[in-house]
Amino acid sequence: MQGAAVLSYQHIYHAGNLADVHKHAALAWALDYLARKDKPLSYLETHAGRGLYRLDAPESVKTGEAAAGIGRLTGAFPADHPYARNLAEVHRLHGASAYPGSPLVAALSLRPGDRMRLAELHPREFAALEAAMAPFGADCRHQDGLAFALAATPPDPRRGLMLIDPSYEVKSDYAALPRLISQIHAKWNVGVLMLWYPVLANGAATPMARALDSLALPKALRHEVRFPPARDGHCMVGSGLYIVNAPFGTEGALAGIASLMAQSTA
Repeated sequence: MQGAAVLSYQHIYHAGNLADVHKHAALAWALDYLARKDKPLSYLETHAGRGLYRLDAPESVKTGEAAAGIGRLTGAFPADHPYARNLAEVHRLHGASAYPGSPLVAALSLRPGDRMRLAELHPREFAALEAAMAPFGADCRHQDGLAFALAATPPDPRRGLMLIDPSYEVKSDYAALPRLISQIHAKWNVGVLMLWYPVLANGAATPMARALDSLALPKALRHEVRFPPARDGHCMVGSGLYIVNAPFGTEGALAGIASLMAQSTA
């Protein structure tokens, strides 16, 4: 399911963009909610990237996506929001230009006794991921993410969350993901499954979104935010999340995230 196109993808060009804010704020909220219960968690991620990004890196500056994203949203989230807490801790540890990828968002949300397993196929991204996540004891796998999703489920502990976040540079992912989500749920029916997808001007993700809705899985919801392109010619005009076994209060939390994003980017 992954190939040469995925091995060319490096998230540093896009880290901290508006889609990252949507995804990471939702992830931080969900993990914070799950961690309130005194039972251990598993966190799994299929396309982990490098875990920690520098928004003053040439790649980030070149696209301007971080400047149009977290650069405009710094301070938008209240200090007690889990995402704001994570950002503050990353800035304390790594400086103001640091930005956490989803593995680091998760690591800062989990507790001793929780387990984290991460997959990344790109060799350089994987090496950086191992280095960034070493202090947290994460189990990092140099592996195809979608194959990992099936092989790693059900996890131990069974309670937990999986983030599925492909680059979508392999266009067949759009058609493959609804079936994969159904297969994962069949193996791990108590797991929270969180799929991110881009909302594109050409509507490439629309058939997938319809197929996901038709699965009719338990406590499933789909949430999209729309925003202007980060630059002329950029085709991403929004960010989508599809969540299975959504924790109680997820709809309200997502509505709050969307409202904060809209207020700060208007």
